[in-house]
Amino acid sequence: MAVSETEASPASVQSVDRALTILEMLAREGEAGVTEIAGDLGVHKSTAFRLLSTLEAHRLVEQDGDRGRYRLGVGNLRLAGATTARLDLVTEARPVCRQLAADTGETVNITVRSETSALYLDQVAGSSALQSHNWVGQHIPLHATSNGKVLLSELSDKDLKAALRELPRFTDKTVTRRSELKDELEHVREAGYAVAVDELETGLTAAAAPIRNAHGDVIASMSISGPTFRLTEERLEDVVPMLVAAATEVSHRLGWGQRT
Repeated sequence: MAVSETEASPASVQSVDRALTILEMLAREGEAGVTEIAGDLGVHKSTAFRLLSTLEAHRLVEQDGDRGRYRLGVGNLRLAGATTARLDLVTEARPVCRQLAADTGETVNITVRSETSALYLDQVAGSSALQSHNWVGQHIPLHATSNGKVLLSELSDKDLKAALRELPRFTDKTVTRRSELKDELEHVREAGYAVAVDELETGLTAAAAPIRNAHGDVIASMSISGPTFRLTEERLEDVVPMLVAAATEVSHRLGWGQRT
């Protein structure tokens, strides 16, 4: 069970701080023994060993079998790789997003799935946006947004169930039945994009298209959003092809497919 900020004890916060200090020490020194680590932390060797055991269980540190010294583990590569991948995504997508925002006048966003929500990584405001809200770093529901539907569209039934623990209603247009949402996701796969009109917020319309990695997996979504009175059905017919082309361009930049 997750511990809330108000429930976290000083001891647990101190343990996290010490664990991070160990990782920083190993990054600096290369390797160290329990005695050295305990001395650096100012704790008993048994405390240092418990911290190291926890880090080792998560593969964040590993022990040299012959000398018993610790060094950073391969788990850090996994975390660094995920961070690098997101940074690469934003770097490659930014100029494309700027061009799309300039061409459409609408706000362009990049999102990725973060377990049961969509996380905004980047945003470029279009010329039509007036004091556009900055969504970067914020989470939004998967089932009530075009970005979310794109991110859900190619999940297995098992992963889809895990990602959608509940389907809360936000407006009278929000899809709250799983069977109906599955039908929509099938349409998203076939059409290559998703649209959400007044589903998260009345008066807000958005369309999104998938961004794929070199293996063809959907790793992110690109969207345009604006007021429903401006992003009418006729207007969407004009801008959605531009959106899909932009998302495809980012996918190519990330190594997907072959340019023609």
